[in-house]
Amino acid sequence: MKNLGYQNPLKLFKTMKFQFKLIVFATLLLITTVGYSQITTTGSEGDGVKVEAEDGSFSWKFSTRMQNLYEFEQNMETKEHSSNFLVRRARIKMEGHAGSKKLTYKIELGQSTRDIGLPNEVSANSASIILDAVVKYNFAGNWSVWFGQTKLPGNIERVISSSSLQFVDRSNLNSRFNIDRDQGMQLHYDADKFRFAGAISIGEGRNDTNDNLGGYDYTGRIELLPMGKFASKGDYKAADLAREETPKLMIGMTYDLNSGAARQGGQLGGYMTDVNGVIQETDLKSLFIDAHFKYNGFSTMIEYANRSAENDGVYTYDPILLTERSYYTGHAINAQMGYVFPSNIEAAVRYTKVTPEAATGRNINNQYTFGLSKYVVGHTVKVQSDITLIKEETKDNMMLFRFQVELGI
Repeated sequence: MKNLGYQNPLKLFKTMKFQFKLIVFATLLLITTVGYSQITTTGSEGDGVKVEAEDGSFSWKFSTRMQNLYEFEQNMETKEHSSNFLVRRARIKMEGHAGSKKLTYKIELGQSTRDIGLPNEVSANSASIILDAVVKYNFAGNWSVWFGQTKLPGNIERVISSSSLQFVDRSNLNSRFNIDRDQGMQLHYDADKFRFAGAISIGEGRNDTNDNLGGYDYTGRIELLPMGKFASKGDYKAADLAREETPKLMIGMTYDLNSGAARQGGQLGGYMTDVNGVIQETDLKSLFIDAHFKYNGFSTMIEYANRSAENDGVYTYDPILLTERSYYTGHAINAQMGYVFPSNIEAAVRYTKVTPEAATGRNINNQYTFGLSKYVVGHTVKVQSDITLIKEETKDNMMLFRFQVELGI
């Protein structure tokens, strides 16, 4: 078992500086290539800039976006409050095909502090900027295989891009139970009324540089679309901006087994260690059931999540923080709905309840959210705000207000 040692924060800055130089160099190289090759360039607001060889041998699409956020939180009993401005997300994305349109790729980099996180044992104390780095090959008909780092086929709310959400951010169900991104292989089948995705991954999450701990992670998801596919891939976009002309429904179920999980949430959270800093492991089992419905501007999404641990979420000791940790187990529900008016203003409501297992020592948490959004250019340029009442057992009620502006190209 590995013993987690002290991490040096100075390496984070040095790594970020090097990777910034690398991005600048790659961009200059691409510009030079565009100038001296038979290449066409296209672009439109919200769809990035696309460069493609005239013979179709390769393509490269570049896009970027940012989310600037204001938060205000108040204790409803004591009236104490806090507020903050921050860059919630700032991302660069590149995608396209190479050699054949059956062979595609996606690279997404996170630049904000929330995306990168702090130096930790997962990324060997380096800047954790890589969100996606995946190659996809459509080898036969509706079948494709993916290789690299990307989102696992988990709950629908997590797989929906953070640029296509109905509220300022995802729900508490997702925060506590999602299986996030991981490194490995995935197999996908995509038909008009049925989809399947299976994955085998390392189980420790994105940008992990350690030897694989415990076993691997095994994920399977099936999706039924009894009324056919949504317009503009709307099954994985929260609001019904396409205003579906006929009712559309997707029902999905995911099961995930993280064998020998060493982190609190499998792919997320701190490592589980004993008093000597030696990593502990257990099997984590996660189940997600969700449904997404859209029709003529109205949308609703319902999710259920359940996670259990082989040792019932037993506590372990963190020798650095001098606190105890447990696996995050329990169950949760999330239900939300919204309506997009002809003016592209949407009103939406959400209810989320998280019920941790008693062994975790955590409390039941209820959240009631009302949101307003103005979509200027779809999800690419929008203004969103929401207000949430948070009720948690043994704690004072809290009110959270958020206002966010998103801009992308």
